[in-house]
Amino acid sequence: MPQSGFNRIRSMKEQLSGSDDKIAAYILKYPTEARGHTIQEMADAIGLSTATVSRFVKRIGYTSFREFSLSLVINNPSDVTFFGEINKDDDTAAMVKKVFSGAQNALTATESLLKASDFELATNWLINAHRVALFGIGGSALVAFNGYHKFLRTPLVVEQHPDYDVQLMQAVRMRSDDVAIVISHSGRNHDTLTIARQLKNNHVKIIAITAYLQSELAKIADVVLPSAAEEVNIRSESMSSLIAQMTIIDSLFTLVGVQMGEKTQNVVDEMRTAIERTRE
Repeated sequence: MPQSGFNRIRSMKEQLSGSDDKIAAYILKYPTEARGHTIQEMADAIGLSTATVSRFVKRIGYTSFREFSLSLVINNPSDVTFFGEINKDDDTAAMVKKVFSGAQNALTATESLLKASDFELATNWLINAHRVALFGIGGSALVAFNGYHKFLRTPLVVEQHPDYDVQLMQAVRMRSDDVAIVISHSGRNHDTLTIARQLKNNHVKIIAITAYLQSELAKIADVVLPSAAEEVNIRSESMSSLIAQMTIIDSLFTLVGVQMGEKTQNVVDEMRTAIERTRE
């Protein structure tokens, strides 16, 4: 099931500014009018140009205003539950399809937010880092461990630990030639922010992965790689956010691995040899 345009806007609202924020506010405030508007009518109602509205639509992940307009017709569930858009009368195939659709929506929305220049800077930092540490609490710890598991296949010196106290001790020991990847969907987790502030005090380069560009974590970080997720209910938000964040990590891993070329291949070959020995 395609994602409602209203849900897409809600999930990205904190990341919008200027004209984009103005357009989003109008659509959420006047949903009935927005559904019936042509691009010219919407531009006139908000007091902006059609080009500005067109850019907004593309920035939130739609290829055209028509595609966006059609997405506004998708019904939003009025009684939001833990399982959100899934209805008790759905059969197995329908439920599975909706779960996959939510993940695909999160990835599409996230891709539209990411900038190649941010990935290039982050990749350069990682390749030249003395060591790299990944930090995350709760569900974000899963993303951090996923990143740790991937980066072990590169020449990078990486570390990650699920325990908060250990993470804080790691942050204390990091220095200006190190790089930290800090993950938090909300960017407001108290423990994560304590770690981020410690890293900042030590002049560590911080790459943040968060869905909220106005959060304190985003403001502390040197580079932000934003993830998007449907803010409809606890289940869909947390699940789609994790998928989007893991894909950002996978992108970083791929960029690092490719750029380090033969050195990465040597590490992978050594690991394969060691693992094969355990299967003899």
